[in-house]
Amino acid sequence: MSHRPSPESPRKPMGPDGPPEDTRKPMGPPRSPDTARKPVGPPGRHQLALMIWIAVFPTLTVLNLTLGPWLTGTGTVLRTFVLATIAVPIVIYGLMPRLNRLRAHLLTRRAT
Repeated sequence: MSHRPSPESPRKPMGPDGPPEDTRKPMGPPRSPDTARKPVGPPGRHQLALMIWIAVFPTLTVLNLTLGPWLTGTGTVLRTFVLATIAVPIVIYGLMPRLNRLRAHLLTRRAT
C-alpha cells in the first residue's frame, strides 16, 4: 500500500541541491535579535514548590468552604478523596499552566 500526497498539499520534488526552500512567511511583526524571547527553562525545585503551593492552597481552601457542609458526615478518607479528585485536575490543567506562563513572562521581562 503506497501513500500518495493529498491534492491540498502536493510535495515538491527534491532538487539536485536538496529539498525545496521554505517560502512560508512568519506570522506577526518581525523581531530583532534584541527583542526575540529566549526560552525559559523549567522551574527549579524551590520555584516549583512555591508554584504548587500557590496553586494548591487557595484551591483546597475554596473547595473546603464550598463543599464542607456537604461533606461533614463523611469520613476523613472519603472527604480527602473527593477533595483531591476535584482539586488535582484544577491545579494541574487549570492553574499550573497559567503559573508557568506567568513565571516565563516575569523572567523574560526581567531579562530585558
